Amino acid sequence: MKRGTEGKRRPVTIHDVAREAGVSRGTVSRVLNGGHYVSPAAQTAVNSAIRRTGYVVNRHARSVITGRSDSVAFLLTEPQERFFEDPNFNVLLRSCTQALAAQDIPLLLMIAGSEAERRRNLRYIAAGHVDGVLLVSSHSGDPVVSDLQAAGVPVVACGKPLGQRTRVSYVAADDRDGAREMVRYLYASGRRRIATVTGPADTPGGVERLAGYRETLAECGLPADDALIAAGDYSRDSGEAAAELLLRRSPDLDAVFVASDLMAQGVLDALARAGRRVPEDVAVGGFDDSPAALSTRPPLTTIRQPWDRISTEMVRMLLAMIRGEESAAVILPTELVRRESA
Repeated sequence: MKRGTEGKRRPVTIHDVAREAGVSRGTVSRVLNGGHYVSPAAQTAVNSAIRRTGYVVNRHARSVITGRSDSVAFLLTEPQERFFEDPNFNVLLRSCTQALAAQDIPLLLMIAGSEAERRRNLRYIAAGHVDGVLLVSSHSGDPVVSDLQAAGVPVVACGKPLGQRTRVSYVAADDRDGAREMVRYLYASGRRRIATVTGPADTPGGVERLAGYRETLAECGLPADDALIAAGDYSRDSGEAAAELLLRRSPDLDAVFVASDLMAQGVLDALARAGRRVPEDVAVGGFDDSPAALSTRPPLTTIRQPWDRISTEMVRMLLAMIRGEESAAVILPTELVRRESA
């Protein structure tokens, strides 16, 4: 802050930064808007001057000039309770916030778990209050992607969107390969009655992880048995209910591949009530390597999704689209994490 003629403190302006850095006002403006056509020496000088003077960007003034809001939405198409229940959403939100903070861009959390919420959020987004959307947990048949594209809003999805007729930018873990690696691991440890609890059939994780499970059973020469497959919705309660169903159908099962760590918590609860020891009687493998994997007893063998890389890539791709670049897709490898449950 600078002092005016009457001793009052006034906000530091772009002119003060230019004077401190020994460059023109235009150079400071170019640095603030991405650093295009600015030499490294000038950029260093401007950034140092900003730190010394304590200059803070006037976002409203810049938005009037650029026509941008300089903010991004994190849009979750799930009910509010799922946001608080599933640790993956919180991990992803935190990582995206950190990646955007490095660019000095705020992130707005929006939840659209109902049709009314979806319409209200889309009106807000289409009105230009954000420059782009990081879309999380889109289901097959959900019109939110096409609605955003029709409104001309840049969007990057977490996970490969299902049933989309137009090209959509997305970042995803390799769900199918992760499932294959887990089932191969369970088979190599001597398990032959390997069941699975799937994710929802209208989500990319649900579809791809089930496909990986089926493919690997075939490779291992194990017969396909629908009695060993039960559906869940990624919640703990659904995992528990699915495990109870599997035990009734196939009491001889000796392993369960569960399509999320949160559902695996429910599976472990059901196995404990049934008197099945883990891993002695039944091995359990999860998917995500979320905080839920470390809170189970025993700790959960699982497939790690690279959440930091997923969020970093989503932010990078969205900012590129906001600058006018083409859509793209990135699929990232997963990793088997061995713990005591299998």
